[in-house]
Amino acid sequence: MNTLLRLTTLLSLLILAVPSLALTDEPANPTPESRPAAEAEPQDPVRLILPPIIYAIPGIETSVYFDNVSLTINPANYVFDVHCNRGHLQQERWTYTPDEKEIGDYKFKLNVLDQNNQIIASQESRLRVVPTAVGKDKPTSLLMIGDSLTHNSVYPRHVFELSEKFQGPKLKLIGSHNPSNEANVRHEGYGGWTAVRFATHFKENARQGNYRERGSPFLYADENGKPQLDFPRYCKEFNDGNAPDLVTIFLGPNDVYSATDETIEERTDTMVKHLDILVKMIHDFNPKTKIGFMLPVPPAATQDAFGTTNGRQQTRWQYKRNQHYVAERMLKLYGGKEAEQIYLVPTHLNLDCVHNYPAKRVPWNSHTTEETLRQNNAVHPASNGYLQIGDSVFSWIKEVSR
Repeated sequence: MNTLLRLTTLLSLLILAVPSLALTDEPANPTPESRPAAEAEPQDPVRLILPPIIYAIPGIETSVYFDNVSLTINPANYVFDVHCNRGHLQQERWTYTPDEKEIGDYKFKLNVLDQNNQIIASQESRLRVVPTAVGKDKPTSLLMIGDSLTHNSVYPRHVFELSEKFQGPKLKLIGSHNPSNEANVRHEGYGGWTAVRFATHFKENARQGNYRERGSPFLYADENGKPQLDFPRYCKEFNDGNAPDLVTIFLGPNDVYSATDETIEERTDTMVKHLDILVKMIHDFNPKTKIGFMLPVPPAATQDAFGTTNGRQQTRWQYKRNQHYVAERMLKLYGGKEAEQIYLVPTHLNLDCVHNYPAKRVPWNSHTTEETLRQNNAVHPASNGYLQIGDSVFSWIKEVSR
C-alpha cells in the first residue's frame, strides 16, 4: 500500500511539471545566438590573422612567421601546419622563393594543433605568384605615408632598388620629406607620428624645422586662414599636379603603443577614424589611386628589447596584443575592398622578429664576462628586417601594376 501511494504521488508531480515546461520562453533547440555565453561556439584561441592574399614574385623570398600571425605567449606550445603545394614548412615559418614557372594562385591553409594533435584553429588564404614582367618600365608614382619605420628610409630605398632590378614598374617616389638626402627616396614618413597628426595637425610653414614639430604636409590654410586637407594642392607641389598611382599607409605603433586591454579599442577607433579621413582625402582627388594599408608589424621577439627601449613602461606581451588587435581590425575593415582601390599589404607576415631586430652582445650579469645576445630595440627592425618589409611592399606593387 505504501508503495502504491509513493508511485501515485510521483506521477502527480510529473503531471504538474509538464505544463511548466510547455510554457517556457526558451526554444527547444537554441540557436548559437540564443545560447548563454558559456555555451557559445569557442573562439580561435590563438587569433590567427592571415590576409586574404599573400603576394610573391619570382626571385624574392616570401615567408609566413607563425608568431606573427598568432597571439600566444609561446608559439612553441603549438604545431603550425601549412597546407600548400608550394614552399617549405620549417620550425618557425613557412617560406617560399618562387620561380617563373610557378606563376599563378595556390590554396594556402594554416592549421594550428595542440599537444593532443587536435586542430584548435584554422584559416585559409591565397598565395599569388605574380610574374616579374608585370609593370615592366611602366611609369608609376608612389606616395609612402608613415611613421619612423618609413622615416628610416631603408624599406622605401629597397622598394625603389627592386623596381630597377626587376625592370619595373618605373617608380617615382613622391613626397616633401627626404631625410636620407637621396634624390630618389622621398616620402611622408616621420618618427613619432600618428594617423591623427597626418589628418589634423596644422602648422604654418609646416615643412620647416625639426620633423617632430612640423605640421601635416597635407594641410593648408584656405583663403580665410582655416586649415583644410588639400590633396590636389599637395600633388601640384610634389607630383606635377597628378594624383599618385599608388599610396601606402604604414601607421599604428604610435597610435596604440601605450594602450592597455581596457583602452585599445578606443585608441584603435581613433586611429581608424583618421585613416578613413586620409583615404577620403586621396580618393576625392582621384578614386583610381590604389591605396595599400601596410599591416603593422610585430615587435622584437623578447622583453629585452622593451626593457632597453622603455625600462618598465611597456611589456612586449602588451604591445604584441595591441599590434595584433590593430591588425585584426584592419583586416576586418579594409579586407575585400579591392573594387574600391583599397588593399591590404601583409607586411606583418614576412618579418623575422628573432633575428632581424637590433641586438647587442652584453654580459649576462655584472659578475661574469660570459656574454649573451640581447635585443635592444622594441619596434624598429634592423636593416635586414626593413628589407623584408620592402620585399612585401614590392610584391604588392607588382600585383597592382598589372
